[in-house]
Amino acid sequence: MKGSQHQAAFPQDVKLITETQDEDIKTWIVCGSKFQIQKQYEILDPMGQGAYGIVVAAKDLDSEDQENNLVAIKKIERAFEHKVFLQRTLRELKILRLLQHENVLGLKTILLPPGQTKEQLDDIYLVSDLMETDLETIIRSDQGLTEEHIQFFLYQILRGLKYIHSAGILHRDLKPKNLLVNTNCDLKICDFGLARADISLLQTHSVVLTDYITTRWYRAPEVLLSWKKYSSAIDIWSVGCIFAEMLTRQRLFPGHEQEEQMQMIVELLGYPTPEEIEIFSDIQDKELLNALPTTLIQRTSFEERFQGCSELAVDLLKRMLAFDPNKRITVEQALSHPYLAELHCPDDEPTTQPVDAFDFDFEIYDLKSNDYRDLMYEEIMLYHSEEKRQEYEDNKIKYPNGMLYLRYASRSGSQDDIPMKQQNQGSSLSQSGEQTKSSSSISNDLNE
Repeated sequence: MKGSQHQAAFPQDVKLITETQDEDIKTWIVCGSKFQIQKQYEILDPMGQGAYGIVVAAKDLDSEDQENNLVAIKKIERAFEHKVFLQRTLRELKILRLLQHENVLGLKTILLPPGQTKEQLDDIYLVSDLMETDLETIIRSDQGLTEEHIQFFLYQILRGLKYIHSAGILHRDLKPKNLLVNTNCDLKICDFGLARADISLLQTHSVVLTDYITTRWYRAPEVLLSWKKYSSAIDIWSVGCIFAEMLTRQRLFPGHEQEEQMQMIVELLGYPTPEEIEIFSDIQDKELLNALPTTLIQRTSFEERFQGCSELAVDLLKRMLAFDPNKRITVEQALSHPYLAELHCPDDEPTTQPVDAFDFDFEIYDLKSNDYRDLMYEEIMLYHSEEKRQEYEDNKIKYPNGMLYLRYASRSGSQDDIPMKQQNQGSSLSQSGEQTKSSSSISNDLNE
């Protein structure tokens, strides 16, 4: 795979300035944005820019391995300004700290601007592994993509997903853009901002999963139908869509809205059987299912749609794209499928212990921005203070169900006064019967 070769020469849109009096800090201007970071990092060039920040490639001059000292630094600007984004960032930072796997983007540290107190904190810097490109860029390019490439990428996605699912985490936003790739074709899963921890202690009415997850093209049928019982099978569906996209270099179900999306799925899979419809008996969006035509003028079979692909590839794809999530292949079964026989190695496909409520109890409280600031600062300090890390480990043993309850209970003196999230966190029905969306739902829709 082709990738950018980062040189020490500063490009035109990266400039080093010397306004800071702190000899341990360097100040850079990157695409008009100020980076104030420790001098051990030498910024090489910008890699991307989005609504909430800039990502740059840099050298870690203090790295023990100077032949492999390249990192990515993401500056999150005004990190504490928007409550919804703050919640998403906190969730992702916690997950990235807890998940340590070759196929999951690793977070090396979180940098803080010099001389800022918790109350003054505005921007934060995330240091991670450097990955030169992503799978979407590769698929859209004119670069050759052999079956060996596809198998290797698919294997790494599934290997990483096996680990993520063993931790009790649903990614919920798998798509080619969230699969980073380097010049060695190593792949890492990133962007856990929409992920959820599947923890029974936190499964209250306030954290019922919503359908406003995953870019529409990669949503499983049960997500489109607003079914509230879905599981890790939704990630397998997304991987199936990505797999198909690698095989054909075209998006599998590029629907413009929900009804068209479901129509495209039915055109390939066929109308769901009575047994398949029965499992969705309690779905919220019955109208979408009822609107589907029971007879199709033109249905394309998998074999026709994927002409030229190997039989094993098509067989695995069928199993990933089963309409019934209970019949969909699991990540372990997918790894052991004959299509990946040459890569599959059970002894080198690690799992981990499930995460617990201690790290994710913030999901069930209706917190204010200052509460999130406190939690974010505590999370950041785990990278900078041995004392804080030890305190964290001690509290995790002492309070396995989380500490937020204790904080609010001590303030209010009553469990009834603890601010819990309301049911309309995502898509819900108002008292008038009209469908409503939270600000986070609207934001997710706009980002598709």
